[in-house]
Amino acid sequence: MVAQSLFARTIPHGRQGCNRRSLLVKAVAAPPKPSKANNKLGERALGFVSKVQPKLLIDGKFVDAAGGETFTSVDPRNGNALLEIAMAKPKDVDRAVDAARKAFDEGPWPRMSGRERAGILFKLADLLEENAEELALLETLDNGKTYSQSSTVDIPETIYHFRYFAGFADKIEGATIPVGSAGVTGKGFTAYTLREPIGVVGQILPWNFPALMAAWKLAPALAVGCTVVLKVSQHTPMTGLRIAELALEAGLPPGVLNVLTGKGSDIGDAICNHPGIDKVAFTGSTKIGKIIGGTATGNLKPVTLELGGNSPVIVTDTADLEAAALGAHEALFFNAGQACECGARVFVDERVYDEFCARSIELAKGRKTGDPFDPDVKHGPMISEQQMDKVLELIESGKKQGAKLVAGGERLGEEGYFLQPTVFVDVQDDMDIARDEIFGPVQIIFKYKTLEEGLRRANDTNYGLASAVWTKDIETMQLASRTLKAGTVWVNTHHVLDAAVPFGGYKESGLGREHGKEVLEHYTQTKAVYIPLPKNNPWQIM
Repeated sequence: MVAQSLFARTIPHGRQGCNRRSLLVKAVAAPPKPSKANNKLGERALGFVSKVQPKLLIDGKFVDAAGGETFTSVDPRNGNALLEIAMAKPKDVDRAVDAARKAFDEGPWPRMSGRERAGILFKLADLLEENAEELALLETLDNGKTYSQSSTVDIPETIYHFRYFAGFADKIEGATIPVGSAGVTGKGFTAYTLREPIGVVGQILPWNFPALMAAWKLAPALAVGCTVVLKVSQHTPMTGLRIAELALEAGLPPGVLNVLTGKGSDIGDAICNHPGIDKVAFTGSTKIGKIIGGTATGNLKPVTLELGGNSPVIVTDTADLEAAALGAHEALFFNAGQACECGARVFVDERVYDEFCARSIELAKGRKTGDPFDPDVKHGPMISEQQMDKVLELIESGKKQGAKLVAGGERLGEEGYFLQPTVFVDVQDDMDIARDEIFGPVQIIFKYKTLEEGLRRANDTNYGLASAVWTKDIETMQLASRTLKAGTVWVNTHHVLDAAVPFGGYKESGLGREHGKEVLEHYTQTKAVYIPLPKNNPWQIM
């Protein structure tokens, strides 16, 4: 199964600060230099950059930004420029929305049969598969995640999501409803409902899983017949643009998908406020999500938000400690800790705390950090110097507030945005590193006396995206899964996600759900149709 293989693969058996040193801490030794083979893989990735259309996709054509401005996409391995890309502004939002609006109101996409839409989406999935190596190389180059991850997790899961929701395109159903009263007309009626596409959707993507998040957003929206204005992250624009180009090749009509590149501060607000957009979907930080949610709902637009997390991992005294330590390690350090559902806070029973900490320290110190094209590397660079410095600031605050730093905590080298895998122990609940979403390679370990205490402290957060419990006891599994206030609870695993299973947050971790049948409700709306029956019809309830 896709979900099982995803986690199994994660467990081993403007120019932004180009080449300038972080001012926060002194860097330690640089990560290992890439081998000749890895250099070849990196060079192959750079060769694919020329295939990326560095423009905006509007109404089926790649065009320059209205103002002619561009920004520089940066390689997080070294801070070097990768590509100059069109910088969208509010005028470009207007152009994209006009194209999407026309495609929805007048075009064939929402009017064609579900089978026809499915055929185009299946064709897109096939094209993604044919170009999977290129997409994985670009994803690693753009984001810094390891090629071993992008080639075995991110891109295969992207393809799977398009295929999964393509299968739903001809299965959007309404219902026939008995009408029990003739009403004021004195006539009998039959009634049925339609599930219709909601219209033009504005979708705003994060930078941590660029291709996969594009699939999460696009696949269900396109399957039901919506048209889309997609804003990709300025940090990671390349795979989104290539997916869009392949969508046109698959036969997506002009205007159905429009892609904007640029700063969220420039065009995010314009998307949320635009009267031509019927719904907004956003994945990103809780801080920005609150702004987007307030703006969109202020204009009575439906909004779905997949936001931040500070997800707890509960390790009980009955857990298999070797598996739990490795599982908690990957729960945090997967994708260099830049995942909203990562296991940021680990609560460990005091009876196994010392052994668990020892294992966790050993794993962190042994995690190879370096060039993401090296197959032995588990840990590439952070996305940007800004994000790296934010994490380093939180590490410094942890040390100042009394947490015990037992592994890592430093920048690696002066080139690129590499951080050592970091572990803090003896952490208190009121410390900044415990309260804030770090979004980096920093594992925080707490001690608890009783399970009830551990669960209570795990829930003491504004977030509620995901959680996990490690135990061999079935009663503990059941108690924890009901007590933990999170949209997902994993038992003896982590990061297991599937297109068929709803994913989303409690509390400040979001509104609505991705995946499964539930996400389709966010991109459709219900219409009720009443039809009068003839007076001489003896069957007055149909």
